[in-house]
Amino acid sequence: MTEEKRSSSLSILFDSIRWEEKALYEAAKKRGIKINNIDCKSLFIDLNGRDPSPYTNKVIIQRCVGYFKSIHSTAALEGLGAHVINSLRTATLCGNKLFAHMELQKAGVKTPKAVSAFSQESAIAAISSLGYPAVIKPTIGSWGRLIALLRDEDASKAVIEDREHMFPLYQVYYFEELVSRPPRDIRAIVIGDRVVAAIYRYSGPGEWKTNMALGGHAETCPLTNELEDTCLKATRVMDGQVVGVDLMESEEHGLIVHEINNTTEFKNTVRVTGVDIPGLIVDFSYKLGK
Repeated sequence: MTEEKRSSSLSILFDSIRWEEKALYEAAKKRGIKINNIDCKSLFIDLNGRDPSPYTNKVIIQRCVGYFKSIHSTAALEGLGAHVINSLRTATLCGNKLFAHMELQKAGVKTPKAVSAFSQESAIAAISSLGYPAVIKPTIGSWGRLIALLRDEDASKAVIEDREHMFPLYQVYYFEELVSRPPRDIRAIVIGDRVVAAIYRYSGPGEWKTNMALGGHAETCPLTNELEDTCLKATRVMDGQVVGVDLMESEEHGLIVHEINNTTEFKNTVRVTGVDIPGLIVDFSYKLGK
């Protein structure tokens, strides 16, 4: 990567400023690349556009946390000629666990066993067909929110009854098997056609979830051929350009993919592995705009 100053620019679209957004900005600044920071809360877009559109051929790194803000702003910007990382197709599929599961399953990528249902009664029947214990997940959501471990039918009925009083989205039921695995999962970061780093995420004391926000800890995960092949195949299925692939080490089936993250967080991966992920994302994005 040349050290000369560049006149071209990138944009970062965000709805909150996290460590990742700051790191991307600093990485671009270090490289002499102008960054346009766009707060989605202040953004308005003329959907009829102008000819030429101010967004034509502009590279925009999509970092909105909110799923609906992310996909709708991406749709508008792509429609006006921007290259958004990641694309609308990627964002829509990755942000919905049921959609992602079906695409991965069709492509032959190993995933946890899962069932879906659309009423209180059929949800109970669906879990019984899957077998206990099972995990209920909202189709759209992050950070482990509203994910619950259902150990028996009584627990299922109680949780599902609560969901019946929530927003209709939460009445689209999605259940996964509780995978027999070590007390950890894997977060791998894919940029373009490379898996650049991966970490093990261990569950915190008394927790079965591996979210760092719940007291877990992380360690470096080696990049094996199996891990790289699995992550790249899953990423290609979603047409991803910069994603986080979450995997589990199933005792029965080996590596299985349980989630792909469109606006992935990478703070802990940088901290643990020392890999300059924000710099790699900026380099990749900048080249797309040349």
